Amino acid sequence: MNLDFQKSDGLITAVIQDHASRRVLMVGYMNEEAFRLTVETGYATFYSRSRRKLWLKGESSGHRLVVKRIAADCDGDALLVEVEALGPGVCHEGYESCFFRRLDNGAWTVSEERAFDPGAVYGGQK
Repeated sequence: MNLDFQKSDGLITAVIQDHASRRVLMVGYMNEEAFRLTVETGYATFYSRSRRKLWLKGESSGHRLVVKRIAADCDGDALLVEVEALGPGVCHEGYESCFFRRLDNGAWTVSEERAFDPGAVYGGQK
């Protein structure tokens, strides 16, 4: 099977899920090099669309993602990456998951407590 990196300008969507709890932690994007590095190193590596460069998740925070399993969708243009998260959370805003807001009666609300202080971890840099 070949992954289809051409469909979305060289990137494929990577849904990151906690291997044990099954909770979706984040969504990122991988180009061919990020995917190759993820497979070779066993740590989730992404392509930052805003910074236009590769980034190893946890390179600044230490909160890395150890890859346990990778599955591709039927079109080969999206991945489900099951991970073990090393650290209290993956969200740059200090939460366990990037999906910490819920729509409740038409208003977005924060649905959980912060897992860590992002200022202490990132020092004003995200």
